[in-house]
Amino acid sequence: MLTLAVDPVSLIVPRRKITGMSAILLPFLDDGSVDWASFELHVGRTAQAGLTPAVNMDTGYANLIDEVTRQEALRRTQAVAGDGRYVAGAFVADQLGAPWNLHAYRQQIDQIHAFGGVPIIFQSYGLTSQPPAKILESYHEIGQFAPRFLAFELGTMFAPFGKIYDLAVYEGLLGVSQCVGAKHSSLNRGLEWQRLQLRNRIRPDFMVLTGNDLAIDMVMYGSDYLLGLSTFAPDVFAQRDACWQAGDPAFYELNDVLQYLGFLAFRPPVPAYKHSAAQFLKLRGWITTSRTHPASPERPATDEAILRDIAARLHVV
Repeated sequence: MLTLAVDPVSLIVPRRKITGMSAILLPFLDDGSVDWASFELHVGRTAQAGLTPAVNMDTGYANLIDEVTRQEALRRTQAVAGDGRYVAGAFVADQLGAPWNLHAYRQQIDQIHAFGGVPIIFQSYGLTSQPPAKILESYHEIGQFAPRFLAFELGTMFAPFGKIYDLAVYEGLLGVSQCVGAKHSSLNRGLEWQRLQLRNRIRPDFMVLTGNDLAIDMVMYGSDYLLGLSTFAPDVFAQRDACWQAGDPAFYELNDVLQYLGFLAFRPPVPAYKHSAAQFLKLRGWITTSRTHPASPERPATDEAILRDIAARLHVV
């Protein structure tokens, strides 16, 4: 197995322009229906802030919504953001022991293309249970009908079908020309630093998109991001990113408060962060209710006082 010793300080890139992608929360109304009006406004605010909207991700309940809702999210995002200006999850539901299902992935990717999105490939049992060479072959197969796509490493603490690849597989992924970046969700700085070092040596234009909501300062070391946390405050994330590019020390204070928000929202049970997001966005007046998908866990109402304090620190209420 390939391993790398990394000096993190050597990876820091001052005054770098950060690429930010934000997983859009799918909001709900009191009757349990999707709040499409608030969804469209949130996509628009995110794009206006300079972040790339990412829909049908975990923050958008990718594994819980039906095909009608999935397509409606794509249609409305295309109308607001425009072709090629947003990312969408290509999610294939399968079971342990299922084979690699290229046809199902192609259906999802073709659907995303039909609505002008850039696909990000969710893992599945059929993909991750294969030997390393077959995993890489699968990404090359995807590249035959997806000229530009993102990959996704997902730790098993998030999903049982996820997998953090070893560095040899990751190096092979860098050789898939159609794959322009990969979201890394291990919650492990060391693994992400190794990927950055490998990227810098082999393919500098490849985006390492941190999915570590507990270490959002990974952007200092050369990571870009695709986060669920940024859906709480895409405007503040954009402000923080601009401070880093300008060399403004205000970056650190903004990052500290945003990380405080991340520690609160992403505590166990982690999937309940979506309810935290709904509570926070309702406090901001950006969505109508703090309801979540009925199959998603919730936070206590007492969190709202803490969220209000954080919003005040960020000057967004």
